[in-house]
Amino acid sequence: MARLQVIKSGERRPREKWRNFTDWFNWVIMETEVYDFRYPVKGAYVWRPYGVKIRRLVESYIRFVHDETGHQEVLFPVFIPYEFLAKESEHIRGFESEVFWVSKGGASEERLVLRPTSETAMMPMFKLWIKDHTDLPFKAYQIVSVFRAETKATRPMIRLREISMFKEAHTAHADREDAEKQVREAVEIYRKIFDYLSVPYLISQRPEWDKFAGAVYTIAFDTVMPDGKTMQIGTVHYLGTNFSRVFDVKYLTPNGDWEYVHTTSYGISERVIAAMIAIHGDDKGLALPPNVAPIQVVIVPIMYKGSEEAILRETKAIQEELIASSVRVKVDDRIDRTPGWKYNYWEMMGVPLRIEIGPKDIENRQVVLARRDTLEKYVVPRNELIESVRELLRRINDDLRESSWSYLRSMTTKATTIEEAKRRLDEGGVVEVPWSGDNDCGMRIQQLLDADALGKPMDEDATREVGGLRDLACNDKQANYWLRVSRRY
Repeated sequence: MARLQVIKSGERRPREKWRNFTDWFNWVIMETEVYDFRYPVKGAYVWRPYGVKIRRLVESYIRFVHDETGHQEVLFPVFIPYEFLAKESEHIRGFESEVFWVSKGGASEERLVLRPTSETAMMPMFKLWIKDHTDLPFKAYQIVSVFRAETKATRPMIRLREISMFKEAHTAHADREDAEKQVREAVEIYRKIFDYLSVPYLISQRPEWDKFAGAVYTIAFDTVMPDGKTMQIGTVHYLGTNFSRVFDVKYLTPNGDWEYVHTTSYGISERVIAAMIAIHGDDKGLALPPNVAPIQVVIVPIMYKGSEEAILRETKAIQEELIASSVRVKVDDRIDRTPGWKYNYWEMMGVPLRIEIGPKDIENRQVVLARRDTLEKYVVPRNELIESVRELLRRINDDLRESSWSYLRSMTTKATTIEEAKRRLDEGGVVEVPWSGDNDCGMRIQQLLDADALGKPMDEDATREVGGLRDLACNDKQANYWLRVSRRY
C-alpha cells in the first residue's frame, strides 16, 4: 500500500449556495462549460465539449453493462407514424398531450410524430424479426433523442423538450416468468450504473395511477436533490402482452402453437448526469467521480526562475507514467496564471485529484497530491506516485458513494400522522406513510400532503412491516404497505 502522509486535513465541504439548488446548478453547468441553456428554443439545450466528454464516459459504461447482458444496440428513426402511436389506446392517452406532431414535409402533408418513446416504433419491427421460440429472448437498446412537448417550466438537463441522451431498452420474451426475470435484470443493470456514478437511489413500485402508459407495472429509481426534492432517474416497465397483441407480435412455440410475446422496456436519460453533478457538487463547483471524470488528474507545476526546465521535465515524466497507467491526465503549465488560481479553477471543474510539483519536491523525490472531494493533501514518495494515484482515485469513488448514500438515508423518514408527514415534507426528502394499497386512498394521501406518491418500497433493505397502523387517509382501512411520498421534479 502506498505511503500517504497527510499534510492538510480534510475540511467540511462548503454547501451554502449548493442548497439553493436551481441557482447553483445553473451556475455550475454554465461556469464549467458543461452545458449552455441559452439556445433560443424552449426546453432544448446545448452540450458543450467538457459536458460531452462526461456524457460519453457515462454512455460508454451504459453500453458496457447492456452489452455484457446480451442486449444488442439498434438505431431507430426519430419519426413514428401516427397510426402506430394510436394503436395502443392507454399508451396514446398517456402521451398524446406531450407529442410533437409533424403535419407537413416540404409541400406535402404528413402524419408523423417525433418519438416520445419507442414501444410503438419497435413493435412493428419486432413482428418482422421474431418468428419462433429460438429468437427469444430478444433484447435491444438505443441511446437517442426523444421529444416531449413539455408545457411546464423546463429545467436544464432535468425537464426537457428534447431529451438528447435517452437510453431505452426493449425486450421480448416467451412468457411472463421470463419477462419478469428481465425486469429484475434491468433493476440490477441500473443499480450497477448508479453505483458506478456514486449516485444513491430508492427503488419503488409506482402506484397504479402513476405507472407508464401501457404498462402492467412500473418500477422506478428516485434520488434526493440538494433542495430536498426528489428526481426520477430511471424506470423499468413490465408491459405484458399489451403492445404485442396490438402489433400482432407472435412466436411459434416448440409445440407448434403461436403465442404473443411478453415485453419489457426501461429507460434512463441525462437526468442521471444532472443527479451526479448535483449530489456530489458544492459551492466550489463540480466534484466528479473518477470513473467518469474527463480529467482524473491535473498536474500543476510550480515554477520558480531558474527551475523551469527541471520542473517541466519532471512534469512530463509524471504525465507519461500516468498515461501509461490509463489515467486521464492534464498538465496545466500556463504561465499567465498563478498556482493558486489554477487550484481553484480545477476544483471548480471537478477534477478528482491534483498533483503539485515544485523545486523542493524534486529535491526531496516526492510530490503533493490534493483530493477534490475532501480537500485533503498528502505527500507521497516519487517512486510510489502511480500506486498512490490509483489508491486515491479508488478511495474517492468509494467515499463519494458512501457520503451520497448517507445523505439519502438522512433524507428518508417515516411518519404516521398527516401533521408529522407535512412537517417532514416541508423539511425536504422522502417520507414513508402507512397505506392500505387502495388507489383512491393513495390519491387522497397525495392531496392531503400536497405531494407526489413514489410508490411502495422495493429496496432489499426496505422495512415493509407496518405493524397494525391505519391508512393515513382512510382511517377505516388497515395499512398494508409503506407509501413513499415527496415533492419532486
